[in-house]
Amino acid sequence: MTDIRQARVGDHGEIVACVQEWWGDSRTPAQARDLSLLLPKLFLQFFSGTSLVVEATDRGTIRAIQGFLVGFYSADNEDEAYIHFVGVDPALRGQGVARRLYTEFFRQAADAGRREVRAITSPTNTGSIAFHRAMGFVIEPGDRVVNGVSVHSDYDGPGQDRVSFHRKL
Repeated sequence: MTDIRQARVGDHGEIVACVQEWWGDSRTPAQARDLSLLLPKLFLQFFSGTSLVVEATDRGTIRAIQGFLVGFYSADNEDEAYIHFVGVDPALRGQGVARRLYTEFFRQAADAGRREVRAITSPTNTGSIAFHRAMGFVIEPGDRVVNGVSVHSDYDGPGQDRVSFHRKL
């Protein structure tokens, strides 16, 4: 059984461990460590109030955190919110955990007066692209098309292309 709750600063270490473990099946250990660098502690120090954790409520679970969403509200545009990073235990993927996290983030963002949510992903992450589309996100036109998907070249630096999404609330 799982519950969804607001993230806490104290969750940081376990979330980083989750990233390194959960992405270890598709990356080398060094790549999984590098991916966890996208989640410095500052995200939970300053945005725990807009970030979420799905946590096991039974004591028999080895890892308490079973999914998380790190998101925040734009300081420069009062209409926008942004989903920065989401992770779900591979054993629970396809069971609606990410959908629950996104739905709760949408609800809280709308309650806070936000009217749009943004997110990005890698053009090679076809699962993420499909998930965002299924959640009602629209791909923003980029400067080129890769495998039928509009991409923003060098979005996060040279060679770091991204697919950019937005969704109205």
